[in-house]
Amino acid sequence: MILGQDRAVDQFLAAWQKRRLHHAWLLAGPRGVGKATFSRAAASRVLADAAGPVRGDGLSVPDDHSVMRLIAAGSHPDFRFVERLERPTGGLARNISVAQIRGLGDMLAVTPSISPWRAIVIDAADDLEASAANALLKMLEEPPANTLFFLVAHAPGRLLPTIRSRCRRLDFDTLGDDAMTSLLSHQFPDKNPAQIRAAAGLAGGSAGRAQRAATLDLASLEQAALTIMTEGDPTNARRSALAGQLSGKASAERYAAFLDLVPSLIAREARNFDAARRNRAIHAYGKARETASLAPRLTLDPGMTVFHLGSILADLALKR
Repeated sequence: MILGQDRAVDQFLAAWQKRRLHHAWLLAGPRGVGKATFSRAAASRVLADAAGPVRGDGLSVPDDHSVMRLIAAGSHPDFRFVERLERPTGGLARNISVAQIRGLGDMLAVTPSISPWRAIVIDAADDLEASAANALLKMLEEPPANTLFFLVAHAPGRLLPTIRSRCRRLDFDTLGDDAMTSLLSHQFPDKNPAQIRAAAGLAGGSAGRAQRAATLDLASLEQAALTIMTEGDPTNARRSALAGQLSGKASAERYAAFLDLVPSLIAREARNFDAARRNRAIHAYGKARETASLAPRLTLDPGMTVFHLGSILADLALKR
């Protein structure tokens, strides 16, 4: 489902239907607005159509289509999805490596297997290490016939100008309220309208952030943090309750989200403060950002870190 990005979908479909496709597409826009979903859908439609016309509007292809089954299984010989790899010790690698990009050469060196077309998705091109970007540039400079590159870019300005110049750019916008509500209602039928609105409100127009907010119930964390920020915590009970909720391995994802949430909350609420309190909020924002950045790198205790962030919030309330 690609909601709120009709312009990008229409532009790509018009080019495909006329068989006037640029070989490389730069999908530019904020995180979580549908760029990777679009790239998979566009690649699937091209590969399915090329193997035999597909009925239906837009980019949709039936799930039981042979091309869709192969892509879902990761075994389509003419499709590659390149992203950061898992580290043996856990977590994702910092960058997409040059070896991953050079590895595409094996596919590009032979004739496509199922149809005349091939498709490669790089998610995200921002993550390419320098040597990988240069290796990709060589492929874009001399692309094999009927090969499509989809470069997902959250910050296209970070890409090599020579890469950008060889791509047709499609811009993806943040999603409006209607699109966000529709998407979340479809994906979380068990959530009530108030929960859907709360998740959408935390997302800033990003479907990815909205889905994460709904899955992790971040609205309740935000409300707890906001209560500390507005009413204080004279008995430490509120901070202790939050620290208890976010300690332990089972709470790792919610804890990581809380680290992001606190600085954003301070920045948002500071807009409504008077000048004196806004200055304190600026200082608090810096401390919260520093804590949120250092805690994972230094493997600080989650409970103590949450309590400390709560103290930063409470300090804003106590000194009003």
